[in-house]
Amino acid sequence: MRRSLVLGSVMTAVVVLMAGCGKKEETAPAPAPSTTAPAPSAAPAPTAAAPAPAGDATVIKIGHVAPLSGAQAHYGKDNENGVRMAIEELNTQNIQIGGKAVRFEIQAEDDAADPKQGTAAAQKLCDAKVAGVVGHLNSGTTIPAAKVYNDCGIPHVTGAATNPALTKPGYKTTYRIIANDNALGAALALYAADNLKLKKVAIVDDRTAYGQGVAEVFKNTAKSKGMTVVDEQFTNDKATDFMAILTAIKAKAPDAIFYGGMDPQAGPMLRQMDQLGMTNVKYFGGDGICTSEIIKLASGAKSLENVICAEGGASLGKMPGGTAWKQKYDSKYPNQFQVYSPYTYDATFVLVDAMKRANSADPKVYIPELGKADYQGVTAKIQFEPNGELKNAATTLYTYKGAKKSPLE
Repeated sequence: MRRSLVLGSVMTAVVVLMAGCGKKEETAPAPAPSTTAPAPSAAPAPTAAAPAPAGDATVIKIGHVAPLSGAQAHYGKDNENGVRMAIEELNTQNIQIGGKAVRFEIQAEDDAADPKQGTAAAQKLCDAKVAGVVGHLNSGTTIPAAKVYNDCGIPHVTGAATNPALTKPGYKTTYRIIANDNALGAALALYAADNLKLKKVAIVDDRTAYGQGVAEVFKNTAKSKGMTVVDEQFTNDKATDFMAILTAIKAKAPDAIFYGGMDPQAGPMLRQMDQLGMTNVKYFGGDGICTSEIIKLASGAKSLENVICAEGGASLGKMPGGTAWKQKYDSKYPNQFQVYSPYTYDATFVLVDAMKRANSADPKVYIPELGKADYQGVTAKIQFEPNGELKNAATTLYTYKGAKKSPLE
């Protein structure tokens, strides 16, 4: 993803920039800024200290954008939960930036997974002069929004949008803390060829930037491994009826289908594969289908057990702080976890860590520090390549057995 696992980000500045990066609320005189360099950050942990009273802190706003309405709202709410969880923890830490006590707030916007709404939401955050943004979720919304953020000078960190084209413009405001589709699509094709010894595959995509991108990588890698692509079909990210597509594919007798798209389409597609007697056909997809929600959407389809999907990052159990983080998440947001909230949580902390090291929430001042991140997050050790991609990005394959998502070991 785009979109196709756990999270965080935040911001503010000195007095001359208060009007630009947030509102100042009756601030008491603060101690002079420290002249010593901030120590390297470690994985965040809530402290016992009470947060500064709201009236005594300068507000720094962090933007978040994702689909909060429509068929993909479950992804968006999960992402937003990650940011909110991070902000709540940050506000227990009595952080000072620019010699002032600060309090972080989220400004959440809904892009409904629509590129036009995505750019409108990005412009709204620019106009609000937020200190930074976590998002977007979909590649199709994140790529055009990236130019908006670049033009207004606000950094954004995505933990979900995976199309490699996102970082190609080289914007100093664009960062990604998850593996891109080059890694996801290739990993799936290599597993199909090398581990499962499959020979014939059909490919379907939803015509989005994410779906087409990950499908193209899978196709090219599969061909390089000697697999035959017997059919290529396409649909859209609003469709629910795939009988004509699947009937055409069934006639080609593939060993597997690769679907480039999201779970609102993958779930019905699996049910319809059952109806057509295609329960012996493997079903591959990227992180867009690699969710807990697909279990509900498949509604007991036997074909769910044939799903093999890929996510950027380690499995929760192998993330540096994944297990403990998930317990905290579930206690706050029961039955809402999908995929990317650990990454949006980490993205929030990465933004704030850069502000702390720069001693400023002014994007012009702290963006250079963001590029030099060396942050131990819940998901991974977060460092960036010069183009904003995550260094040493991991990939994990998953399957569904007994209606439960499990990593392939």
